[in-house]
Amino acid sequence: MSSPIIVVGHRNPDNDSICAAVGYAYLKNELARRAAHGGEPAQVYVPARLGPLPPESAQVLSDNGLPVPEIIGHVHARVADVMTPDPISIEHDATLLEAGRLLRQCNVRSLVVTNDDGTYRGLITTRMIAERYISSTDMLDEGGANSMAVAADLIESLGQKVADITETDVLVLDKEGLLADAVEDLMASALREAVVLDDDGFCIGIVTRTDVATRPKRKVILVDHNETRQAAHGIEEADVVEIIDHHRIADVMTANPIPFINLPVGSTATIVTMEFRKRGVDIPRGIAAALLSAIMTDTVILKSPTATEDDREQVAHLASILGVDATEFGLAVFKCRGGEDDVPVDKLVGADAKEFQLGDATVLIAQHETVDLESVLTREAEIRDHMRALKEAHGYEFVLLMITDILAEGSQFFCEGNRRVVNRVFGINCTGEGGTWMPGILSRKKQVAARILGA
Repeated sequence: MSSPIIVVGHRNPDNDSICAAVGYAYLKNELARRAAHGGEPAQVYVPARLGPLPPESAQVLSDNGLPVPEIIGHVHARVADVMTPDPISIEHDATLLEAGRLLRQCNVRSLVVTNDDGTYRGLITTRMIAERYISSTDMLDEGGANSMAVAADLIESLGQKVADITETDVLVLDKEGLLADAVEDLMASALREAVVLDDDGFCIGIVTRTDVATRPKRKVILVDHNETRQAAHGIEEADVVEIIDHHRIADVMTANPIPFINLPVGSTATIVTMEFRKRGVDIPRGIAAALLSAIMTDTVILKSPTATEDDREQVAHLASILGVDATEFGLAVFKCRGGEDDVPVDKLVGADAKEFQLGDATVLIAQHETVDLESVLTREAEIRDHMRALKEAHGYEFVLLMITDILAEGSQFFCEGNRRVVNRVFGINCTGEGGTWMPGILSRKKQVAARILGA
């Protein structure tokens, strides 16, 4: 069976990135099960994330019994992607005859030798057994024995214990280790095989030089982004097989043509919902709740100028599945974020922040959505301190924070760094104190980033 395909959103994941990955992975698994024939295993799709869960994502997943996407640090090829799992094993007190039969019956070149409790002890290979017999025949050439004596020794060796020729000095690899490092270590090893152990000392895989020679790539589906700057580390080495997004087309490159759905809608979850309906797959209540929460947060309860008729249609469909009022549902989702006094400043500023390239400079545009603007504004001093620290640490031209008031339908701009571009584009005088209220500005993508990048 092939390795699972990772469905993952962007760095610094927001609710849309998380829930779209969960929803689309569910859809792809359902379609894969339909497509599987003759009892063959279906391709598996696994939702993943590149950072911490937003509070609203954690809440909706927990409330609906949905699995939390696995956090991954990169998409470089790993040892786990090439190892042969669940290798054939033999007990240490078995005979060479039993080992030879097992090697032949299973058509493998190596066996894991186990202790009495099943834990890993070492390896025995066809090469080791062959060398045992070759050493016996060498006695003929050396004149140390006649052919009958050699034959007797060979027959006697069939009853020899596996433990007697087990190799215990075997390279041990971490299943999550980088394949590139494993290749180097294995090529330098005296043996052609390495083992992968779990934390309890049981062997869970074998890796051979032939395995690492294939240099596989991890298969990835990108949701809610198509820009390498926002993608997982190692994306250039991965095999991107699909992209589902609602942002500008950027710079992710693929070796082959792929399905690429990029629509001008307010949320990637909207596209995922449309794909469910297009493919005739029923949306379970839990998945419907996750997708609805994502659309409502990404479109600011359909108030954002990015919200389209497609978004409204899918919201109505998901709300009907759940039997809820969409607006009330959306407000409840935003309230999951908790009181503004309790949000750590790094989360307040950085939980929904994205880098953009502005000529030769890099800028950071962050957005924090709230139903209690005044409470956020009381923290201006520490917010600005953190923004300045981000600017210095990463060399940003400027850091712009949009504090979006959902109820008042506008955003307070805080900007640290070179404010000239922001002031010129929006015709304002955003200073280093107090910020600037921007009525009607709700969308980072359409109303802010697009205007700044197009300046």
